[in-house]
Amino acid sequence: MSEEMDWVALSGKRAKGKRPEYFEDPALDRLYSTVFAMAAEVSALRERQDTIERLLDENGVVKREDIERYEPTREAADERGLATRAYVARIMRGFQQEVEAMEASDPPIMDVVERLSRE
Repeated sequence: MSEEMDWVALSGKRAKGKRPEYFEDPALDRLYSTVFAMAAEVSALRERQDTIERLLDENGVVKREDIERYEPTREAADERGLATRAYVARIMRGFQQEVEAMEASDPPIMDVVERLSRE
């Protein structure tokens, strides 16, 4: 007799070791962790919705068991991959803009070396 898994309890388990810290304020680490967890959930929902739409296109009706058993074709998987990359790019755009701004404000190292050598 197998025991049913308690997914809620399992989701709350802590990983071994210290949680990584990226920012001085731990609240920012928690905020980013929450935002990215939510983004992952939305991504999973988008794939599930894609499955439902494809099954409806094929059959006109959809059953839960069909959703659970669905395996995308190579073409569908490629389309999902592109959609996921576009979704992640939109989420990460603010970070990307910050990196681009930092890169744009830094002169090439050889310009700095040349200027310092003249001084």
